[in-house]
Amino acid sequence: MTVQRHSKHFEPEITAFYCIYCGYMAADTAGALNVQYPANVKFLRLPCTGKTDIRYLLEAFEQGADGVYLVACPIGNCHHVRGNERGRARVDRARRILDEIGLGGERLEIFFMSGSQAHSFAEAAHTMTARIRELGPNPLKKIAPLPAEGRDMPVPGDDEDVSFRGRRPDPTQRTE
Repeated sequence: MTVQRHSKHFEPEITAFYCIYCGYMAADTAGALNVQYPANVKFLRLPCTGKTDIRYLLEAFEQGADGVYLVACPIGNCHHVRGNERGRARVDRARRILDEIGLGGERLEIFFMSGSQAHSFAEAAHTMTARIRELGPNPLKKIAPLPAEGRDMPVPGDDEDVSFRGRRPDPTQRTE
């Protein structure tokens, strides 16, 4: 996959999964210390990064995330013994899948940190935001869903869209 430069007006949508132990504590510490990080990151808590399913990661991209990352306990210091290692293995597998389908595995990352590392938590958000700005928008955003045969599909943005399960497309962002 080639890296393309995009306008400075592109603000990536990033989904971050973090465990309720180190990841959550690092986020809480960043807030308590007033450490600034980009506001474009949507956080989702997990009991442990070992509970991360590859489907969660891929679904985030399907729902419009431009980048996804996990915040896990440091290797050798997981509250669930080896949950972070299982999470890393699943991220590696999901990266291979993303490369195979042409989306790019570099859109997915895992960061290891303890609960006291507020600056590392903020740096992870900055790192992913900068990386995704360089890569550009999620190519899946440009693909319109095919209507099911014989059924009327809801119009995106319609208030009656009951099949919506994630982020709505930003109508101000152009996807040419």
